[in-house]
Parts: sequence; C-alpha cells; structure tokens
Amino acid sequence: MINLQDLTTSQLNRIIAIKEQIETLQSEMESIASDGVETSVRGKGAGKRRMSAAGRARIAAAARARWARAKGAPVKRRKNRLSAAGRAAIIAGTKARWARMKAGKAAPEAAKKKDRRSSPAVRAKLAAAARARWAKAKAAGQSTL
Repeated sequence: MINLQDLTTSQLNRIIAIKEQIETLQSEMESIASDGVETSVRGKGAGKRRMSAAGRARIAAAARARWARAKGAPVKRRKNRLSAAGRAAIIAGTKARWARMKAGKAAPEAAKKKDRRSSPAVRAKLAAAARARWAKAKAAGQSTL
C-alpha cells in the first residue's frame, strides 16, 4: 500500500484525477448496462416509503368515520331486567315468606337440618369391613390398598 504522506502534491492531484475518471467510467458502464434506466446505489425499494395522496385520503376518511361512530349517537345498552312474570313470582314468594314468619312458622330454608351422623352400629360395621380389607391386603403382601 502506498503511504500518502510520502507523495508529493502533484502525485496526489494525479491520483485524484485518475480516481474521478474511474468513477465517471463506472457510471457510464452502469447506464449502458441498464439501457438508460437510472439505478440508485441503494437499490430498488431503498429509502423512505412514500404514500400516495389517495392512500392518505382513504386512511383519513376511515379515521373520521371511526371517530364519528364513537362520538355519534350513544350506544344503547340493554339492561338486564326481569320480566313482569319473574318480578311477580319474586314478590309472591317474598310475601309468602313474610306471612309464614308472621304466623310463627319458620321458613323451609331455615328449618333445622337433619343430623347426618351415622349411628354407632353403622360405624362399627364400616370399621369391621375396613379391617377385613386391610387384613386381606397384608396377607397378600401389599402395603397399600
């Protein structure tokens, strides 16, 4: 490689001239190869993408339509309401509960729940069955059922 510090001014000027000639010849070669169509250095599709005026107008119109729908007539929401028959059934049930309470009778929901515990005989029977299962499992050499 040539050290630029060792060159004279006239030699540097000559190098610059040759470099310019090379660049002009390269551009001529590119124009011949492309049949007069200019090619950019960055290639097709490089650089900023531009949108047509029609495309921008379509996007703006769609945005205006969205805002008009949003700002326009308020959206009516359907409220969850009882039918007249459903309301009447609830009122009738409430009146019946109050009537029972005033008469001194407890409501069926508030009735005392039946005691669901097993009797001692039933518990003894279940325990005997469990012992028999475990005895059979141990006799077979199992540690789990």
